[in-house]
Amino acid sequence: MKRLFILALLLLPTGLWAQSAAVKKIMEMAREDNRTMQHLDILCNRFGGRPVGSDAYDNAADWAVKQFQSWGLEVSVEKVGETCVGFNRGGWWGRAMGEYTETLYFTTPSYTSGTKGPQRGHVVIEPRTWDEFNRMKGTLKGAWVLLKSKSTGWPLDHDAKAKERRHAAIKENEEIAKQNREAGVDGKKRPLNEMPALFYDEMVEAGVLGFIQPTTVPIRTLYDRNMINDGTTTFEQLPTVPDIKLDEAQFERIYKLAEQRRYVELEFDIRNYFKMGPVPYHNVVATMKGSKYPDEYVILGAHLDAYDSATGGVDCGSGVSAVMEAARMLSVSGAKPERSIIFILFAGEEFGLLGSLKWIEDHPEKLDKISNVFNRDGGPMPYTAFYAPASLVKEYEKIAKPIQELYPSYNFTINKLEPRSVPTSLGGNDATSFMVKGIPAVQMAEWSDPMGYNFDYHEIWHTERDTYQKSIPEYQEQAATALAIMALGTANLPTILPRNEVYK
Repeated sequence: MKRLFILALLLLPTGLWAQSAAVKKIMEMAREDNRTMQHLDILCNRFGGRPVGSDAYDNAADWAVKQFQSWGLEVSVEKVGETCVGFNRGGWWGRAMGEYTETLYFTTPSYTSGTKGPQRGHVVIEPRTWDEFNRMKGTLKGAWVLLKSKSTGWPLDHDAKAKERRHAAIKENEEIAKQNREAGVDGKKRPLNEMPALFYDEMVEAGVLGFIQPTTVPIRTLYDRNMINDGTTTFEQLPTVPDIKLDEAQFERIYKLAEQRRYVELEFDIRNYFKMGPVPYHNVVATMKGSKYPDEYVILGAHLDAYDSATGGVDCGSGVSAVMEAARMLSVSGAKPERSIIFILFAGEEFGLLGSLKWIEDHPEKLDKISNVFNRDGGPMPYTAFYAPASLVKEYEKIAKPIQELYPSYNFTINKLEPRSVPTSLGGNDATSFMVKGIPAVQMAEWSDPMGYNFDYHEIWHTERDTYQKSIPEYQEQAATALAIMALGTANLPTILPRNEVYK
C-alpha cells in the first residue's frame, strides 16, 4: 500500500504537487506564524497617519519596499503625482479656563495651520454683517473665533473663489439685515446666510488666533483639497491660523458663555507643520512572476495613504497589512503561480483614487490580461464568501477548501456570480478604477463582525478613532490567509476570469 501511495505521488503533475505543498505551508503559517498584526503595528505605531506629501507616507512606502524585497519579490516604485507642499502632523492639546474649565476634545484637518506654540486668548462670536464687524473689530486681536455652522470635516476655504463667495454672502446679509430692520419689532425676520467665517480675511488681518467650529463625535477631519487640487500653492499662500473642529457639546457650553458675555479663555497648542514642495508620492508595486503565463495577472491591492488625525489602523491599514502578509505567505510557501501576482500599495486613494488611476494609465498593455483585482478596503472584517463566474464555480470550490478547513466558524462559501453592468462612474475605493474599464474586480464578501466585536465602520471612517486597536486580529489574520489562497488559486485557474461572465 505504501509503495502504491508513493507511486501515485510520483504520477501527480509536478506543478499540482508544488501548489498543494505551498497551500499546506500557507495553512501552517496561518496557524503558527501569522504576521498581519505585526505589519499593522509598524504602519500605525511607528509611522502613524500617512497622507501623501507627509514623511510618514514616504517612510511607510520605503519600509514596504524593503519588506517585499526581503521576501524575494520584484519591486518597483512608480510615481503617481506630487503635492505642492508637504504636511506633517505633531501632537495637539487644548483647554478652557475661567468660568468653564475643561480639557478640549478636537482635531484639525490635514494641510491646515498649527499654533505658534501654546496660545491663549478670549473668545468672540463671528460677525455676520459689516455693522457687527465694525462694532467688535477691536476685540478680534488675540481672540479665538466661534463659528456656529457645524463642520463636515473639511477645512475653511481660503482661496480666491472662497473670497468671492464670502463677499456675495456678506452682501446678501446686508440686504437681509436691512429688511429685518424695516420689518420692525413684530415683523417676520429672515435668517442671515450662515456660511462660516464670512470675514475670514478681515479677521485674520485683525489678529485672531484661530477659528473654531462645532462637530459631531467621533470627529471627522479631512484635508485642504483646494490646496492639493490647485497644485500651485506656495508658502506665502498657506493658511496662517488654526482651523479647529471641536466636540459640539463643549462648543455649545463655550458659545453660551460667550453669548452671555461671561469670562472664558481657551488655550491651544497644535503642532501642524509644512515642508517645501513639490513632494512626490508613489505606488509600491511588487510582483511574483508567473511560471507559465507571466503576462497574465492577478492583482492584490490596498491603499497605503491614510488620514492623520488618527493612524490609519483600519482605513486602510487593515488592507495594507493583509495584502503584505498574503505576499509574505506566498513567497515563504514556495508557491509557483502560473500567472503573475502583482501586489500594489496605492498612493492617494483618499485624495481621489489617484494611485489606482495612475497605475491603469501607465500600464495599458496589462489591462486585457488581468484575471481579477482583489482590493481590500472595507474594514477589518473576515471574508465569508466569493461569487465566482458560473464556469469557474467548481474550480473555486476546490480552491476554497483550505479556507473552510482553517476557519470553519466563518462558513466561507462559493456562490455563482450574476453578471452586472460595467459601472459608468468611480466609487469609493480603488477597485472601481478597474471596474469602470471592464476589468474583473470580484471581491470576497465580508460578513459584518460575525464574532460580535461591536465594530462600527462609521465610528472610525476618517475620524480620530481610526487606530491600531480598532483592527480585529483574528479577522485580519483570516483575511490575509484567504487573500493568499484565493490569489494563488486564481493564478492557477485554467483561464483568466471570463469577462462576459463578470459583466453583462
